[in-house]
Amino acid sequence: MNLEHVLVNRDADFVTITMNRPQRRNALSLAHLQELIGAFGAAGDSDTSGIILAGAGPVFSAGHDFADVAAADQDGVTLILDTCRQLMELIESVPQPVVARVHGLATAAGCQLVATCDLAVAADTAGFAAPGGKGGWFCHTPMVAIARNIGRKRAAEMAYTGDTITAAQALDWGLVNRVVPAAELDDAVADLLGRATRGSRASKALGKRTLYQQLSLPEADAYRLATKVMAESSQSAAAREGMAAFLGKRPPKWTD
Repeated sequence: MNLEHVLVNRDADFVTITMNRPQRRNALSLAHLQELIGAFGAAGDSDTSGIILAGAGPVFSAGHDFADVAAADQDGVTLILDTCRQLMELIESVPQPVVARVHGLATAAGCQLVATCDLAVAADTAGFAAPGGKGGWFCHTPMVAIARNIGRKRAAEMAYTGDTITAAQALDWGLVNRVVPAAELDDAVADLLGRATRGSRASKALGKRTLYQQLSLPEADAYRLATKVMAESSQSAAAREGMAAFLGKRPPKWTD
């Protein structure tokens, strides 16, 4: 891919997608969003087992690029927001686990990216905010993902005040999985993604898809869906191999 705003690097089984607009604090212009969609689509279709989302420069992402937004009419802004939604939906729909590597500030749609990724590891110097509440353009769409991570009361506090929360608060509130010293960030990301990608890739992909499907359902419907999928998948090659390996007290041999 010929990309201007995104770097893509393959290292063994993992692909790292890096937002590369440091001079704009990795703000999500329309072109940047479109390149991220292309990068995630290609990674999702590849044989990689895991994906890392990172940011170049001092900031993870400052959210939507106000230069784009200020120059657009309502239809233009709708296009930007729809493209952002497509990216968020793609991150949740690719079969691989996706980890956000958050080294610095993540605000508005940048914080939305963190909330959307399956997993997130933050440096202890990182910060998180939905700053629209203290300005003139409320963070309506970022709060869709953020609120589903941290719950109603904390979401309201972030959204209304616009204040930045620390990495430690983000960990306590459920926005990230780990907080480590900045020097240990890469090792912590690799460790978590390595553990998250163990086992059958096909089983993991089905598990990710079903996890997000059932989270949007009432509990009874979620159990019905999960029961159906779990019963059906019990007959898969991966499930059969996993059970045979367990019963035979031997390492599994995955074919996918």
